[in-house]
Amino acid sequence: MEKKTAVVSKNANVEKKPSAVGSLFASIVIPLAIIACVLIYMFVLGNPANFEGNDPANHPLPGNYLGIVYKGGWVVPILMSLNLMVFIFAIERALTIGKAKGTKSVADFVRTISAKLNQRDVNGAIAACDAQKGSVANVAKAGLLKYREMQTETELLKAEKVAAIQKEIEESTSLELPMLEKNLVVISTIASISTLVGLIGTVLGMIKAFSALATSGAPDSVALANGISEALINTALGIIGSTIAIIAYNYFTSKIDELTYSIDEAGFSMVSTFAAQHDAANVRPQTV
Repeated sequence: MEKKTAVVSKNANVEKKPSAVGSLFASIVIPLAIIACVLIYMFVLGNPANFEGNDPANHPLPGNYLGIVYKGGWVVPILMSLNLMVFIFAIERALTIGKAKGTKSVADFVRTISAKLNQRDVNGAIAACDAQKGSVANVAKAGLLKYREMQTETELLKAEKVAAIQKEIEESTSLELPMLEKNLVVISTIASISTLVGLIGTVLGMIKAFSALATSGAPDSVALANGISEALINTALGIIGSTIAIIAYNYFTSKIDELTYSIDEAGFSMVSTFAAQHDAANVRPQTV
């Protein structure tokens, strides 16, 4: 009677990618964005040429939007920084996710891998991964290398071979997904706090406006106008920043979900094809 013994599967060494790149990028971009927006607020928006009598304390010149935004007060550079960060991190995520897709359509790539495996051309599938590049191709290649290794493995049962391939795909996916999701937390945080920061500016502006109304005698029209301007400008900047951040976050999340689905599809194709071909290879006449 033939006895099959199960041997513990050998896990391939997984090369871990450096995770400090995204954190370094954020730690550089955030202070630089704040400094740049403070300088713009002080020297561009606060340029005396934007105001009547060349005095920033006066009304902005008619139709001068730079001076109007300057009247939003000290909360304006904070809101400008948040808006600038959203744009920078959105561009960075767009480039990263676009690179993760690879050189051609992810759907076409997955179909190519499935076709190569059906033809028992594992090396051709690996070559397709090298040509595709990107996160999906990296995960697929790791699974295919384990796939090829399991084809020549004689000590493991079919279920153990399939489990080894699945584990390799899962480990590779766990290394690739954090790279795709990195810095999304910054965008989601800005989406949450931008409106709140704008609301702070709105409240401060309304306090100034009501303080102008509370003066004895005729209300201070200049202080009243400045307070209302500060409230409305901060409200507008806060809503704009939050809206853009929410749209960007949802867009990039959906793109990451599409890549994850493609990875799952490629992994399922590998496992099912390996199981089918393993069964076909074992259907042979046996001699006693």
